[in-house]
Amino acid sequence: MKTPRVPRLSHVKRPLRILIGVTLTALATAYILLKIDLGQTWETLTSANLWWFGLAVTIMIVTALPMALRWKWLLAAQGVIDRFWWLTRAYFVSYTAGQVLPTSIGGDAVRIFEISKRHPGRSGDMTAIVVIERGLGGAGTVLLGAIGFVLAIGHYDVSAYLWIEGLFVFGTLLLLVLFFSRAARPHLARLRPLFQKLRLERPLRAFYDGVHHYRGHSGLLLKVFVFTTVIQAVRILSIWASCKAVGIDLGPRIYYVMGPLFFLVLLVPFTLNGFAVREAFFVSFLGSVGVDADAAFAAGFLFFLVTVALAVPGGVILLWESIRGGPRPEVEHG
Repeated sequence: MKTPRVPRLSHVKRPLRILIGVTLTALATAYILLKIDLGQTWETLTSANLWWFGLAVTIMIVTALPMALRWKWLLAAQGVIDRFWWLTRAYFVSYTAGQVLPTSIGGDAVRIFEISKRHPGRSGDMTAIVVIERGLGGAGTVLLGAIGFVLAIGHYDVSAYLWIEGLFVFGTLLLLVLFFSRAARPHLARLRPLFQKLRLERPLRAFYDGVHHYRGHSGLLLKVFVFTTVIQAVRILSIWASCKAVGIDLGPRIYYVMGPLFFLVLLVPFTLNGFAVREAFFVSFLGSVGVDADAAFAAGFLFFLVTVALAVPGGVILLWESIRGGPRPEVEHG
């Protein structure tokens, strides 16, 4: 008797992911359309101040350089030496890929794929390094969000967003315990038979060992955490500049409440490249502090254009490499 074929897990989950993404996109778009006047929004966008927009783009592009340096430090702790400029190139290419993949996580996948090709047999380590980097970025953003709420006390009423902040704080603490606490190992070991059955035990073990490796590098983790927090603090000013470009006259203080939440929300792959979710967040959050919905949507859309501009260097790099025959596969030490 022929054994019935069991559907692969990825085949079962993919239609569900698509359905959820389409549903969330539709809901966010409907929310936006109920809030804004398209004619007024278009007028706001066409009269945007290009100098402020240029400042927002400059901030995002320039801060990609220290992020590549942060990646280089984490790679070196695993004995992986790679050139700073190649890592910078990989960052910009990941931003380009992120325009057609779900949020920044899609770009991270591209970075993992490219760095794994340069260092064969270490894909588990490469994945762990990028996840550690992203986790430290999330933790720094959570810290900035907590500071932002302290700054908002007595100035802005944004208490409705506290639960989002609390959720991310809880998730960050849970992941820290999961990956760095030795007490968590026996509980994780109970899942081993399930992972073996799903043929995930070996890659997950390599990934876990790669992350857990950093338990012995507490000084490096602290340095990267502080460094990342400073980078994120500077990047929040790009949101402020985007809002200034469309005439929203609020001081930088409120964006240190809004910015961390915005960056954290965009980490979750709700929709393709955060489409509609980004603009809906702008309308909702800025509306809570009295900003007109048309101006808020225009600011959100302008920030989308900032991310598109951030993807341009990566696009130019890929075009140039396609003309000259692609990047060299060997690792260049330095």
